[in-house]
Amino acid sequence: MRLLLAAIGIVVAAVSGTSGGVVQTVYQGSGPIAAFAQDDSVLAWVAAGGRSRCNAVHLLSAAGANTTLPKTASDNVTCRWSIGGGPVRLAIAAQAGDTAALWTLHQTAQVSLDYVVGATARHQAERRFAQVTHNNAGAGLWFGGIAGSSSTLVYATTEVAYVDQVDCLSGGSCALKVAGGAIHRVVGRADQPLPDTGPAVDLAVAAGRIADIPAAAVGPGGLPQAADGGSVQVRDGTTGTIVSEVAPDGVAQGIALAPHVLAVLARTGAKTTISWYDPDTARLLGIEKVPPQTSADIAANDTVVVFRVGRAIRAIDVGTGTIRALATAAATPIGLSLDDGRLAWAENVKGVGRVRTLQLG
Repeated sequence: MRLLLAAIGIVVAAVSGTSGGVVQTVYQGSGPIAAFAQDDSVLAWVAAGGRSRCNAVHLLSAAGANTTLPKTASDNVTCRWSIGGGPVRLAIAAQAGDTAALWTLHQTAQVSLDYVVGATARHQAERRFAQVTHNNAGAGLWFGGIAGSSSTLVYATTEVAYVDQVDCLSGGSCALKVAGGAIHRVVGRADQPLPDTGPAVDLAVAAGRIADIPAAAVGPGGLPQAADGGSVQVRDGTTGTIVSEVAPDGVAQGIALAPHVLAVLARTGAKTTISWYDPDTARLLGIEKVPPQTSADIAANDTVVVFRVGRAIRAIDVGTGTIRALATAAATPIGLSLDDGRLAWAENVKGVGRVRTLQLG
């Protein structure tokens, strides 16, 4: 196994985490990583290719098999896209026999553009699912999150429009409003809006369910955002039917979903909190204050909620509310995620990307 891993650029190096666990470096490449995700036993990352190589999505299984997407021989926009032009998002669904990946490519010019594209390990040709564009004032479509787990792979869009376009064109008010949007589910090489869903600013998936933060207001630059005290919804991943709804204290900015835990990061004034709920009943299970600098990029399983403050990675015990340090990354973690008991993230150190894991006790 070690010889196989070395042959495909995988290294296994271990250092102690601050919690007493062992942080392992399971991959180290020659260039930076732009996005990271994991599901079940599969780790995935978007590697920026630079001038001499294509950008590529790598899927690494627990057995050491490394699949690269999309096919370079096929027509695709991923290969030579300017990855440095904006944030890249990645989600995977490790379905039995064929892992599906969904990623975004961002460009900012006279209009802001996000392509939503994907491929599967079995059918590696790239498929473009959506072209999401809005103008510099904010009117148009905004990308609203991406998530995947098992057989559920989804993305969201939010439509922002002028309250009165005629008034704006004649020199009057150019106020904006949230006008629509939906959560889209990808199945194979097709996607469709889930029934009864609306605009969203973030998504999470677990156990055949989808959690979303509805887009209800327009912020600076037309950016869709949640309402202060607005709800976070848990839906059936196939029908879109709402299973439960919670109302965190403040503006919800980040969510994580596990089979029996829904975690929400919310901000109100100078206060930042992480609260967690039973996703079946919406019952509040706990809430803790966290530092204002806490990233909205949180993760959860049924035992802990993981968050980061800069490079410091910490966990909240959902039973006791106790916060403990887990590890300190060498650089800002990318795509912090938790699947069962494995915490994983990517980081770039001096232009070199690597994937790191920590098994939680």
